[in-house]
Amino acid sequence: MKDGGRGCFSLDESKMVCYIILEQTFNYLGGVSMYQPLADLLRPTTLDEVYGQEHILGQGGILRRLVDSGNIPNMVFYGPSGTGKTTVANIIAKQTNRTLYKLNATTASTADIKQIVAELDTFMAPNGILLYLDEIQSFNRKQQQSLLEHIESGKITLITSTTENPYFYVFNAILSRSTIFEFKQLDDAAVLKAVKRAVEFMEDRTALKAQPEEGTLEHISSACGGDVRKSLNFVELCVLSASIIDGKRVITLENTGSLTMKNTFRYDKFGDEHYDILSAYQKSMRGSDPDAALHYLARLLEAGDMVSAIRRLLICASEDVGLAYPQILPIVKAACDIAMQVGMPEAAIPLGDAVVLVATSPKSNTAHDGIFAALDDVRKGNYGKIPRQLQNKHFDGEDAKVKGQNYLYPHDYPNRWVKQQYLPDALKNKKYYEFGDNKTEQTAKLYWDKIKGENGNG
Repeated sequence: MKDGGRGCFSLDESKMVCYIILEQTFNYLGGVSMYQPLADLLRPTTLDEVYGQEHILGQGGILRRLVDSGNIPNMVFYGPSGTGKTTVANIIAKQTNRTLYKLNATTASTADIKQIVAELDTFMAPNGILLYLDEIQSFNRKQQQSLLEHIESGKITLITSTTENPYFYVFNAILSRSTIFEFKQLDDAAVLKAVKRAVEFMEDRTALKAQPEEGTLEHISSACGGDVRKSLNFVELCVLSASIIDGKRVITLENTGSLTMKNTFRYDKFGDEHYDILSAYQKSMRGSDPDAALHYLARLLEAGDMVSAIRRLLICASEDVGLAYPQILPIVKAACDIAMQVGMPEAAIPLGDAVVLVATSPKSNTAHDGIFAALDDVRKGNYGKIPRQLQNKHFDGEDAKVKGQNYLYPHDYPNRWVKQQYLPDALKNKKYYEFGDNKTEQTAKLYWDKIKGENGNG
């Protein structure tokens, strides 16, 4: 019964309603409850139902043409999770009448591969085997090599997937025998189609009309980070947890926000996404775009990776601002120290200050280029004996052609400078540093041009 006509259930009644709804999501087989997630129930069964991969699966797309032809090569599917890689492998197996075997490289072993190979040329796989190997980057070199003989003979068609760059993680011999297809992160419009379909399915499943507040479905679509699987999970949670008012499930934006908060962010600290964000973060500061720099800082902080954010911030202050504003280094260092002392969430404030300062400061990489040019010479062996006047010696051997150290002490000369060779003879005319065109370095250049010119030794 409804409580006081206010359109809501009492606590006990709510528990009962939740139990009934959840019970409807279970299929009882032999007394064992089997829960099937919504994302699995709505998994596309044809290429036309796959969202957001029109560049390879649309009419005329190369992968679609291959599937329609029935001639399936070995393939590597590369892209973020929840973009349809496993789904497309299932569809390919069905359309080509192949026996599909699935392995996940995080848990599979070479023995699992041998067991599959043993079923070749048997009634279990009359048309050959389609092996779908997920997360192949978790297989070592030897495990990947164990597949070569069988994919070369054509008895096994390999479709493997990875969320990482395949050129870094997949053995070259497999890459050379495979065609790589990139699955791209879905945009909000593509995810919204999947979300609307899921809501309609949940209405039929629960026999209650869903009434989402304005903007709720759009929020789910944008909050999932382009991951369709994640968006469908959110739809299921939002529908099942919605209040029932006047026979409808009212899905509020507030409730949706609380469910998606901290569960929507796509980040892998050890994968490509980690380095992509760090790269974008530093390049935004270098490119003097404070808005983008703050955005990527927020993504790093939200992922709990403050250490990486601080490291790149310190590097950028040194490498990209450098001598254009040399006072920035102690300022940024102090902001980073404060952040480490106070911790999150307050750490975002000093880090935000420092990021904006770096992004909006004048830029110079002259010192950066200079030190790496010097390092390059040293690593190549391009160095010589330190000039006698710079050595820490006060005694000349009998073989010394010129006796005495002959060091010229700059403070004994006008403007505290005197012309003198400091580089080894082999590099005496080498230029590692050139003054930048910013105000600070140009001021220094004018100063030294004047001094060296006055002394007649410039």
